[in-house]
Amino acid sequence: MNRIGIIGSGSIGAAVARLAVAAGYDVLIANSRGPETLAGLIEELGPRARAGDVRAAVEFGDIPVLAVPLAAYPNLPVEAFAGKTILSTGNYYPHREGRIEQLDSLESTTAEYEQSLLPDTVIVKAFNNILFHHIPNLAHSTPRTALAIAGDDDEAKTRVAAIADALGFDTVDAGTLAESWRFEPDSGAYTPIYAADLEGMKRDYLADPGAPVSAERLRELLAASHRPDVAARQF
Repeated sequence: MNRIGIIGSGSIGAAVARLAVAAGYDVLIANSRGPETLAGLIEELGPRARAGDVRAAVEFGDIPVLAVPLAAYPNLPVEAFAGKTILSTGNYYPHREGRIEQLDSLESTTAEYEQSLLPDTVIVKAFNNILFHHIPNLAHSTPRTALAIAGDDDEAKTRVAAIADALGFDTVDAGTLAESWRFEPDSGAYTPIYAADLEGMKRDYLADPGAPVSAERLRELLAASHRPDVAARQF
């Protein structure tokens, strides 16, 4: 069933939606402001896309994409997600969410924290270590670009990897949710790895077109990654 629901119409959610439509998926997108605010995006995406509320997006396909800030989680209809595998694209950005003690103290990774907020689901992390404009630029690249995924359920990771493959990416299994720090911000396997010009990206990240990262290279970066000092994170 080539249908996918996307919760969150920001830069990542919209980028995934564009690739999904191009890959032949029917897409239903929801945001916190209501379906009427998505008219422009839906018009751009064409007849395979529609807008709806969060519950409709969760129910639309087998694996909903959750692309919202952590601060938005308390407003989600948690019970609607029960029993679902969720492709989570989010990261912890203190300037946006405020400080979260469980994350600053390294008591849990962002993915584990998300799992605690959405019980009775299976969280799989993906698309959270790449900049939004690098997603369309590097989809179906040559050599093929790889993304890291993490989760506690192997079958769920396989299903998420199939979605990433359809959208134009290889995947590398980075382990469990507890190991997902390997591709969190500041880890060594985060967004700068996809830069075409790292110094130029530091000056103007939106101007950087991105460069492919193979699965072999991503495995090396993940193995060499370090757990970030999350309490020191300012962005």
